[in-house]
Amino acid sequence: MNRQIEEIIQKLDLKPHPEGGYFKETYRSPGEIELGNLPDKYSGNRNYSTCIYFLLISGNFSAFHKINQDEIWHFYDGSPVELHTISQHGEHQAYIIGRDFDQGQTPQLAVPGNHYFASKVTEPNNFSLVGCTVAPGFDFDDFVLARRGDLLQKFPQHQQLVIDFTHDD
Repeated sequence: MNRQIEEIIQKLDLKPHPEGGYFKETYRSPGEIELGNLPDKYSGNRNYSTCIYFLLISGNFSAFHKINQDEIWHFYDGSPVELHTISQHGEHQAYIIGRDFDQGQTPQLAVPGNHYFASKVTEPNNFSLVGCTVAPGFDFDDFVLARRGDLLQKFPQHQQLVIDFTHDD
């Protein structure tokens, strides 16, 4: 790991994330939505919104996972991020989150709730620093890290993509 990445991890106090990369929660709204006002897929009250820093490093990836909520990605620094989504119906979309607008990159992307998504840094020997905002607020009860075998069974048409962005079961 190069010195710049180590400094970012230290200065932002980032910790390893279960899906890959590093993160730190930077905001959790004080207000909550009560369980009775949320769809059945939630297990308890949820804050209105939450936000994290998220850092990925070349050679690693954020493995396919899903959450109940929409998640908005905001690009901050480093290499553009390649992000893939697979809907519950098996529709695949690929995006590049970055600052080169002439190349079709976007600095912000909303990932719909219940879509599997995964990402990686596009440039070798680099990093991507982004922010992720979730509403209703994130809770690990809403987080599902995909198992390779399950995704291959559910989406055989995306075999190579699933292999590239999951860990062995």
